Amino acid sequence: MSIENESRRQLLKAGVSAGLVAATAGVPWFALAQGETVVPFIDVPEGWAPGPRQPGRTHIIDTRQINNFYSDDFYVVQHYGQPEVAAAGYELKLTGLVDQPLQFTYEQLRALPSREIDCGFECGGNGGRMFHGLVGNARWRGVSLKDLLAQAGVQPAGREVVFFGADKGMETIRGREVEKAFARSLSLEDAMREDNLVVYEMNGQPLPVHHGQPVRLLIPGFYGVANVKWLTQIHVQDTRYMGRFMGRDYVTLKREVVGGEERWVENSVARMNLKSVIVRVTNRGGSHRIAGFALNDGTPLRSIEVKIDDGPWQQATIDPQSSRYSWKPFYFDWQGASPGEHTIVSRVTDINGHTQAPAEQLPERVSYWEEFGQFPRRIRIGA
Repeated sequence: MSIENESRRQLLKAGVSAGLVAATAGVPWFALAQGETVVPFIDVPEGWAPGPRQPGRTHIIDTRQINNFYSDDFYVVQHYGQPEVAAAGYELKLTGLVDQPLQFTYEQLRALPSREIDCGFECGGNGGRMFHGLVGNARWRGVSLKDLLAQAGVQPAGREVVFFGADKGMETIRGREVEKAFARSLSLEDAMREDNLVVYEMNGQPLPVHHGQPVRLLIPGFYGVANVKWLTQIHVQDTRYMGRFMGRDYVTLKREVVGGEERWVENSVARMNLKSVIVRVTNRGGSHRIAGFALNDGTPLRSIEVKIDDGPWQQATIDPQSSRYSWKPFYFDWQGASPGEHTIVSRVTDINGHTQAPAEQLPERVSYWEEFGQFPRRIRIGA
């Protein structure tokens, strides 16, 4: 079965409504047609553009330049630099509350039964200040995390699974300098989900070094921080893991009503929130196309809609390659656009009726983590 046909099958299996996939014969929005030109946003500072990718640095993509369903340019966030881990001599250990501790070389992992999955995700800190450029979508290949844990045999006391990377850095804790490896954890229930993979390929090629070569974790539906790169150890324990990137960093602080009381609530960044953004407007012979993408935790979608100025919400068309965990590129063909400035915005709704809200209707928060409110854009249509 071809990748395209398999992706369509996954989309329908995921339960996306028939209305969303109408007009599947249309050209994907990222492929500019002959004579189609990009209309500049007037909310982007003149000359703004992300810089080139550099080892150990955060890399933002220019969402206006997306040119493929599978990202040619995928964002990068690195917390403790960019280690180079050779496939030769690589070892992945499964330790802790398991019946049989295990070790796998790179070759042994590649020899196990594998599967591919389309999965897109964003950084937990992705937001409007970089025009939502900490994002990407890829086809990944790897082995089932659930199968590896089952092979080791998780003991009844095991409740938390911790994933350690090869990237390490110095942290000051209570006045003492200690070396810490990057690590994240999942509850055992979350770790045993069918779609979690230990991956070694990205878009049909071995993982690039900046994406965790030779092996990384993939937790579909979760923010990027959960997808530990340069994975070296999986450890099962009976207590919560409270390392920096679970207990102190990548922690939201939001004002919420709890049992009738207003409180500030902290939570680790984990599952992706329902989100859509508009990233491009094009003009072809006076007809304009508004395009963007949606992301969420894998819950099937009911609709993606676009609103122009104070007009009604109108349904957009989603790209037919989209599947459960991929990003969902969408477009809306805007006929008869009048000259002058316009404000355009998108919203996405899932099958449970949850709709992406305007930012001002979301709980007050004290950080840039989990920015998922509606993102209005401003353009100017020429006469």
